[in-house]
Amino acid sequence: MKRFFLRWYGAWQRTRLGTRITLGLGALALVVFAGVGVTTVGIMHGYLDRRLDEQLSKSQTTQVPLLRETHGSPQSVYSWYSALYKVRGGVAVPEPGGKLPGNATQLADIAAEAVTGDVTRDIYLHDDGPYRVRACPVDNGSVLLSAAPQKDLDGTVRQLVWVEVGAFAFALAVLLVVGRLVLRRGLRPLADMAGTAHDIASHDLTANPDLPVRAAGAGGGAEVEELRTAFNVMLAHIDTSLAAKTEANERLRRFVADASHELRTPLTSIRGYADLFRYAAANEPAEREAHLAKIREETARMTVLVDDLLLLARLDARAAETPLRPERVDLAELAADAVAAFAAGRPDHPSTTSLSAAFVDADPVRLRQVLDNLLANAAVHTPPGTPVHVSVSASDAEAVVQVADAGPGIAAADQERIFDRFFRVDDSRTRGNGGTGLGLSVVQSLVTAHGGTVSVSSEPGRTVFTVRLPLAR
Repeated sequence: MKRFFLRWYGAWQRTRLGTRITLGLGALALVVFAGVGVTTVGIMHGYLDRRLDEQLSKSQTTQVPLLRETHGSPQSVYSWYSALYKVRGGVAVPEPGGKLPGNATQLADIAAEAVTGDVTRDIYLHDDGPYRVRACPVDNGSVLLSAAPQKDLDGTVRQLVWVEVGAFAFALAVLLVVGRLVLRRGLRPLADMAGTAHDIASHDLTANPDLPVRAAGAGGGAEVEELRTAFNVMLAHIDTSLAAKTEANERLRRFVADASHELRTPLTSIRGYADLFRYAAANEPAEREAHLAKIREETARMTVLVDDLLLLARLDARAAETPLRPERVDLAELAADAVAAFAAGRPDHPSTTSLSAAFVDADPVRLRQVLDNLLANAAVHTPPGTPVHVSVSASDAEAVVQVADAGPGIAAADQERIFDRFFRVDDSRTRGNGGTGLGLSVVQSLVTAHGGTVSVSSEPGRTVFTVRLPLAR
């Protein structure tokens, strides 16, 4: 039994939603119709019973006064049985002139019981069917008994039952057909959304991450409209996420390729100088020292590259381990120290400052690295003699640091990618004169990690890098 129920329940769960709702409505309507039918039949049956009792009572009430005077025969109303009984010693004997069935034992028993008061009973006569019997006392020892057949009453009730069954069956059929049509029309937007989902499933997202389809159409009510809107918002979010993931994967691919290329260059140089050192070991010491110096130089450059890569990786994963140690610092002091070091290391680039106190909660080592990278970028990408100006100011909510130079400027197309990793404005520049292409990426990542922003504006004769950081509270 349990297995049958589980099988039936599984088949029910696999049925389409519209069919289940239609069958559910049909079952509910069937219960309601059954309740209404039973109630109606019960009310009608009770009404007819009361009417029959009233007729029996009225007939006997009319005859009792006359029977008390004449002690004659009772009147036979309709097709009823009627008789006057004489009760002696608890036994009822019918008087002549009455109308009784062939076997009147049950009627005699009721008449004997009615000596003390009115009695009403339902009986079944073997040859005639159900009867409603009423007996009432006439005078001392006399009882008037009347029995009315209930065939007509039961026939009326039975006819009412069949009429209701037919009417309810027709109404149920109409409800199921119309309800199914209405539900099919109402659920059509859901079917359209399912079709959209199938279109997306058949779309090759590996070749093209764009989702060209959306749930279109109208109708279905407010709930379906909300679902359609939520469905389209979800698709838009998935589309955006897939595009971002594709872009991130592409950036990662380029990053790995560029990093591999950048690391391969110094490694190749180190291996070449090591081979030269081996051949020069037996020769002049000066030549040997020159090769060792080149190896140290390439090693130092590779160390800087690896350190920048590790810093960027830690900044990307700062939720797990932050590389920052914030404290309250004055940007003006940091900028002054950075400019002094820049002037000492780059004497061919005159530098000026315009500094105002601006306190921020930041890691002073990393902020100094930001300033050093911006100053180094200005020196590398401008010819000797190009002046560099550094300013620090504070507004109501943020500190502003600007590093400006009077160099040739940056092309508009290059400004959009200036902070990309391994991007160089001049790809033809040798790596000995240029950098690794990570300096400005480190600047942007560090500034973002401090909750600030960095931007660039450039035109021939003036390039300005602007760093904005929130002031200390």
